[in-house]
Amino acid sequence: MGRDDVKFTAKLGDREHFPDLEPLVYCNHAAISPPSWPVRRAMQNAIADWGRRGSQAFGTYGAQRARLREKLARLIGASVEEIAFLPNTSSGVTAIALSFPWKRGDRVILFEGEFPANVTPWMRAGELFGVEPVFLPLSDFQESDERGLGRLAEELAKGARLVAVSAVQFRTGLRMPLGEMARLCHAHGAELFVDGIQATGAVPVDVRALGIDYWASGGHKWLMGPEGTGMLYVRKERVEALQPHVAGWLSHEDAVRFLLEGPGHMRYDRPFKKRAEVFEVGCINAIGLVGLEAAVDLVVELGVETIHAHVVRWGDAVEPGLVERGFTSLRAPEANRRSGILAVLPPKDIDVVALQRALLTRGISTAIPDGVLRFSPHWPNHVDEAEQVLLSTEDALAELRGAPRARSEDW
Repeated sequence: MGRDDVKFTAKLGDREHFPDLEPLVYCNHAAISPPSWPVRRAMQNAIADWGRRGSQAFGTYGAQRARLREKLARLIGASVEEIAFLPNTSSGVTAIALSFPWKRGDRVILFEGEFPANVTPWMRAGELFGVEPVFLPLSDFQESDERGLGRLAEELAKGARLVAVSAVQFRTGLRMPLGEMARLCHAHGAELFVDGIQATGAVPVDVRALGIDYWASGGHKWLMGPEGTGMLYVRKERVEALQPHVAGWLSHEDAVRFLLEGPGHMRYDRPFKKRAEVFEVGCINAIGLVGLEAAVDLVVELGVETIHAHVVRWGDAVEPGLVERGFTSLRAPEANRRSGILAVLPPKDIDVVALQRALLTRGISTAIPDGVLRFSPHWPNHVDEAEQVLLSTEDALAELRGAPRARSEDW
């Protein structure tokens, strides 16, 4: 099935499965995770298998996808029929935004500062269906959950059909109170859509227990799979009301019968599937999903709660040293509102773009979304990397302030 009998295991703080990863400290998993050796090997084996068997491999990898669907469902607390494979988070947002049973004059609540993937599709729905987008400030939640939830309750009381939010904010790493948000939405007759890409694989989640109606996530960040793989969760109680404006030939029940059972089975009037798979509109990224399964296996082996505790410890080790060096931390002070992201603002005399480049030349891979310096470690990062991060940051600051660069042997 494109996988060999080798059993790969993962260890916290161990880069064994990333033998050729160049940065000394790779803390950029909130952007793109490098594929591990188990992921690469699984995909290479799958390509070789397809190369040998061609279309005869189709059924084999259908079984593989069924297995992965079950694993993803368990990972987020869903059932199998509630999971669809999609190429990325944006596809999941778009599928729901364009298939939700809107009525002209409906309102959708969005948040200022959200990643554009969870804004543009809703704006497009507004243009197409006469829906009014209403923006609330994320700064209320940054201040406290109570303030943010209070503001949300006020807006929901005015009437809204849906609230769209990220589980973890990409810029600050703030973990949103999804359970409380879902309860507020349902109490006011609204539904909750969650962009889960900055949480899936690094923050524990149970979509059913939390009351989340929709959850979309790509596979290339905290799940550590390849780009072009992702998932959409649709709460089974919500499927019936959806109007699949985004649909294709595989959206129908018994869609492939005419390819397998002889003449007389090709029809255009078969009903649409009444499960999340209705949004699997065409051929799936079969090779990528093999890689995603290998990545998910490592995450499941370690456990998301264990991974979350590990990356929070990494942030705990780095944050105080950055603050001592003049950075302003955007990290929530409460442990239950923290994710795998540590975001900081540099000292006022330091350009963040120049700082990121200076850190990269010193082997520290970070990101700078909307002007913040973002560190996002994962299970392969060791907590002892904190010393290297702080030494490299201190040297980069000195260079940007005009001091000569220190020699690497002095670090």
